Amino acid sequence: MSTTSRPVVVFLHGYLESPEIWTEFIGEHFADCHVLTPALPGYGGPNAAAGDFSLEAGAAAVREELEQAGVGRAVLVGHSMGGYVALAFAEKYPGLVAGLGLFHSSALPDTEEDQARRQRNRAFIEEHGVAAFAEEFLQPQFAAEHRESMAHHLAQLKSLASVVPLAVALAGLDAMSQRPDRRPVLESATYPVLFIAGKEDKAVPLAKTHEESLLPDHSTVLWLANVGHLGFVERPADTRRAVRQLVDAAFEH
Repeated sequence: MSTTSRPVVVFLHGYLESPEIWTEFIGEHFADCHVLTPALPGYGGPNAAAGDFSLEAGAAAVREELEQAGVGRAVLVGHSMGGYVALAFAEKYPGLVAGLGLFHSSALPDTEEDQARRQRNRAFIEEHGVAAFAEEFLQPQFAAEHRESMAHHLAQLKSLASVVPLAVALAGLDAMSQRPDRRPVLESATYPVLFIAGKEDKAVPLAKTHEESLLPDHSTVLWLANVGHLGFVERPADTRRAVRQLVDAAFEH
């Protein structure tokens, strides 16, 4: 089977992460697919700390990656900020989207409270650095019951975050804070949309996910108890199965 005839799945990492977050999650479970795990702008390469780090620039980078790989329509699965990039991509290149997975992510813009929180985070990073922020930022993303049992995963995420350039970390906060309302993307979606929501996710409240899930013509929601913002490590089997079903639905004929 040729590369272009296989389902194409693009996994997009989130803020202070890297493509490595998907390694264990993907494993051999998508062996029949053409899988891409691009590094978003600023998260890899010799000029990582220079350039445009907007969500729209991320979408353009994904488009370029698809072109270089010689593939067309793809299922985009984005974790957190990666979901924001996936939505920006879907807004600009709707004909290239076969399916959309919002993995603890949202089409809604930041509230004033969210923006204030990001400004506090920005001030902390400017004063103390990215690694120190990761120490404070990452543990609460796990559900309370997982914070000790998943200490190894937490250490891995802290390690990935610690090497993100300061300029990229600050620009990412600004990009997320300033992102537009992309609910129209969901309203006009002609492809299946998957929402994965942790019931203990403080970053993406359940009310947001519920509201958005009613917008697409074809949507599925996976509600996960005892899961925070990191379902790909907190409940890998269940979230993987949901993504696999999204891919199958997107490319079934």
